Amino acid sequence: MCGRYTRYLPWSEIHRLYRLTAPAEIGRNDAPRYNIAPTEEVPFVTAGENGDHKLRQGRWWLVPWWAKEMPKAAMFNARIETADTSGAFKDAFQSKRCLIPADGFYEWTISPADKKRDPWLIFLPEHRPFSFAGLWAYNSTLDVTSCTILTAAASEPMKQIHDRQPVILDQSAYEAWLDPATPIPAAKQLLDINLDGQLQFYRVSRDVNATVKDGKPNDSPHMIEPVPLL
Repeated sequence: MCGRYTRYLPWSEIHRLYRLTAPAEIGRNDAPRYNIAPTEEVPFVTAGENGDHKLRQGRWWLVPWWAKEMPKAAMFNARIETADTSGAFKDAFQSKRCLIPADGFYEWTISPADKKRDPWLIFLPEHRPFSFAGLWAYNSTLDVTSCTILTAAASEPMKQIHDRQPVILDQSAYEAWLDPATPIPAAKQLLDINLDGQLQFYRVSRDVNATVKDGKPNDSPHMIEPVPLL
């Protein structure tokens, strides 16, 4: 499961992860984000020309190329067990695989004290940036570019919080994952080359639970700061 994530890394870190060469990408420096929610516009990376990478922007909630209207079912995540065969995701899995830059994501547990949702920030050691394995699509009927994050059954340490987790690819798998020529069986095997076993986490403010506050996006640096356990 991945229902919210963060991207507060400077743009220079994006360039360390990917080979972005277009002038608009070289000079880009987006504002940090601390509470990115499904349906929002996010950057993602695909295969480009001449071995480089291409940065795209799209809706985090996949809209298949064949859809005649915006999907009502939740498509911000795709399960690796069925993504290559599901009607909604199989075309994207075959030839439109992507990487979604991030440096943290949130998951929730239920507090035994008051039964409310406690958010946890999950991240790699030293809060280093990473890439979710993702899929993308362009729907010409609706003129919508979109993406989704692949999830797998949780392993340690993530299973202490939730039974699912997003797939965070090791950088050594980036090229083959993005290459549309990589066959589906090989692409599925690449999902095992991940960093999920390195994840760390701590409790953060319940302010994360709301995506909107006073009619504005609820997105503040304090959301990634640890809070004491009650």
